[in-house]
Amino acid sequence: MYRAVARTIATALAAAALATAAPAVTAAAASPDAFYTYDGSAPLSSLAPGTVLKTRTLSYHLLGIPTPVQAVQLLFRTTDAQGRPSAGVTTVVRGLGSDGSKAVSYQSFYDSLNPADSPSRAIAGGLTLGGAIPNAEALFVVPFVLQGYDVVIPDTEGQRADFAAGPEYGTTTLDSVRAVSASAATGMNADTRFGLLGYSGGAIATNWAAALAPGYAPDVNRRLVGFAEGGLLVDPAHNLKYVDGSTVWAGVIPMAVIGVARAYDLDLTPYLSDYGKQVYTKMQDASIVNALGQYPGLTWKKLAKPEYADPNSVPPFLAAVNKVNLGSAPTPTVPGYLAQGNAGVLEGTFSNVSGIGTGDGVMVAGDVRALARQYCATGNSRIAHQQYDLLSHLGTAVPWAPTAVGYLNDRFAGKTAPSDCGHIAPGNPLTPEQPR
Repeated sequence: MYRAVARTIATALAAAALATAAPAVTAAAASPDAFYTYDGSAPLSSLAPGTVLKTRTLSYHLLGIPTPVQAVQLLFRTTDAQGRPSAGVTTVVRGLGSDGSKAVSYQSFYDSLNPADSPSRAIAGGLTLGGAIPNAEALFVVPFVLQGYDVVIPDTEGQRADFAAGPEYGTTTLDSVRAVSASAATGMNADTRFGLLGYSGGAIATNWAAALAPGYAPDVNRRLVGFAEGGLLVDPAHNLKYVDGSTVWAGVIPMAVIGVARAYDLDLTPYLSDYGKQVYTKMQDASIVNALGQYPGLTWKKLAKPEYADPNSVPPFLAAVNKVNLGSAPTPTVPGYLAQGNAGVLEGTFSNVSGIGTGDGVMVAGDVRALARQYCATGNSRIAHQQYDLLSHLGTAVPWAPTAVGYLNDRFAGKTAPSDCGHIAPGNPLTPEQPR
């Protein structure tokens, strides 16, 4: 049955490629679905993070078409970027012959400001332009399912689609693990071991979860075997400067501004130019497929009023962007594999700003090196780092995927985790941004 589903993945990948090449459109709003609404009598604040609120079982859909594979979806209590109780959603696909002892939490790179594009809605049969991404990501899920791992796929951005709000990605991922471990419908339990896996936007969730686990969810941290990620956003303030004026990735600038503003309830419109307000309004529900290549040459200066030409001159944004800097987050205590491309010129990003340097087109290679070195220097010597100097963001995902699968397989097998500590080239300062 699962192998039959695996044969349909190529169709999903082709559809996703066509969607990415399509012109920008306004994504459809999330259709009403009572499952996503917490309607219990107890206040969410009175419930422990990870508490299961609702459960349902449905067919796993690809491109809106039901497959024979069954998926379990949970609504659970979690915590948003501001530390407030909220309700999150996650999906479980049982492994072939699974005994519930091992699972992989796969964090999607659906990168969207529209809740309709979330993995859970795509799996439940929803079909949107941005939702083509989680459909295609079945490619990353199937290898683990076929090996007997249960696979957990959380909606990392929460129900408001708080794009780029790393701390919320992390708490949602950790509480998803708690929820699936507590639900009788998933086959997992409090002893199930977990690996964390994600690329690009999924790497944000993966790394923040690994970093927050010792303090926020020690019960989960003791069961983590490791994390594997690629194309990581470390210091968003650096990334905004890196993609400024680029041909393909410049559209992530307004997406990040909107996502951070939404996550921290900021009104940034007083700082925007008339053109900036137009873009800001247009992209409120945009997916990454609405942004790639759609705003070539876009810069922060075009979005902001002249007196705010430096993003560090916008106090509320500066405070928020410092909160999502992984350089200020705790050090993970479990083994990790970090991969990063460095040929951003292949995707139209030619930037090489002093103190930031080059990257894969959207993510900054020096930031990833600095983070890996920081982990090595602060007590975690089990850090593997790989930089692909000849590959861009999209290209790096190709060799990263099988390497990441092998890395997690080895951690579950109890093999000694590799370490590149002492051999990682220097990176960028990850200190908080200062006002100017």
